[in-house]
Amino acid sequence: MKVFINPDKSSWSQLLKRPTMDLEEIEQKVRPVMEMVKQKGDSALRQLTRQFDGVDVEDFQVPESEFEEAEKLVDSQLKTAILTAKSNIEAFHKAQEQPELVVETMQGVKCYRRSVGIEKVGLYIPGGTAPLFSTVLMLAVPARLAGCREIVLCTPPNKEGKVHPAILYTARVVGISRVFKVGGAQAIAALTFGTETIPQVYKIFGPGNQYVTAAKQLSTRFGLAIDMPAGPSEVAIYADGTASPEFVAADLLSQAEHGSDSQVVLVANSQAMIQQVQKAIETQLAALPRAGVASQALKNSVAIVLNENEAIELLNEYGAEHLILSVSEPWRIANQIVNAGSVFLGHLTPESAGDYASGTNHTLPTNGYAKMYSGVSLDSFVKKITYQEISPEGLKVLGPVVEKMAEAEELQAHKNAVTVRLNALRDV
Repeated sequence: MKVFINPDKSSWSQLLKRPTMDLEEIEQKVRPVMEMVKQKGDSALRQLTRQFDGVDVEDFQVPESEFEEAEKLVDSQLKTAILTAKSNIEAFHKAQEQPELVVETMQGVKCYRRSVGIEKVGLYIPGGTAPLFSTVLMLAVPARLAGCREIVLCTPPNKEGKVHPAILYTARVVGISRVFKVGGAQAIAALTFGTETIPQVYKIFGPGNQYVTAAKQLSTRFGLAIDMPAGPSEVAIYADGTASPEFVAADLLSQAEHGSDSQVVLVANSQAMIQQVQKAIETQLAALPRAGVASQALKNSVAIVLNENEAIELLNEYGAEHLILSVSEPWRIANQIVNAGSVFLGHLTPESAGDYASGTNHTLPTNGYAKMYSGVSLDSFVKKITYQEISPEGLKVLGPVVEKMAEAEELQAHKNAVTVRLNALRDV
């Protein structure tokens, strides 16, 4: 990690620059993949899966036999952990349900709003360097609670042409039977256009690398919605003198091991804390199986010494996907944070708890999008439909207001739609 002591504000944006490729350059690589799948369907998927995943897949849909095999391969302790996480995620997301809203804005004029599940959704589950079965829970649980009628899941196959058993077991636990062995930008293309095997959906969810992210953004040009433009994972930590260097180091490494293009940011109020954290990183890194990946991510990362006021300002400027407040009074700082995907409070709240099982959703905005996007929630899977119902008495009161406004905008037909009704009421 590069260390900066009290850097000038004018340098912050450069210091905090994410290790992302140029979007236009990525799109140039992804666009032909999208077009190929649009034109050739399953045939293109087979060719691209062979090219990018190094495996021949004839039938993309996972058969029942592979679900049954996965059930046997997942050990009982992991099954218990998955079920516990599912219960917590369900509890938190079910509490987000909103009852029908009914407001009588004036006598005889009633307005309503209801939440309606999006009919067809596609879930993308990364499975390359790490099989993210936890993401199945994060996406499928709220999709089910929202009442989405059709839920399909795409995830890349391994070298044997199969899906990781934990992903299949978790999919079965949450009631998803339509799982397809296809990953990368080609999976997003399949969900965007539909193929002979994979159905077209209305909205795509799920994290992925920069190619998946670019494909999702391209899909919006073909009429689809996406959860958010989520790319490589990241964490920012603010540590004061009460923080444990070992805890902070562990949290930084937990994000760094996601991928070589991940980024971690440490902000501390003393250089001594940064030095202690760096020493703890060296010790812990040596024991990690994914030390190579984490080491590469650390090259993209920075440690910065700032006073509290400037630290808060910098953290809001960065807009981290995950923000850990390893300080003595976390809520005092948290109440000043306006840009973050998810915030972890205090010394005993590791980011990995939110990644797996506390109940909040781990599908969060990255790359600064926390400034304008929320993480996935129950709301992500529903549409809000409004209704209005006007009684004769209501129209007599509201009608003249509408007539006057429509006339002022020179939209005579709008005015007439009210006038003919008012005249009919007078004739009764």
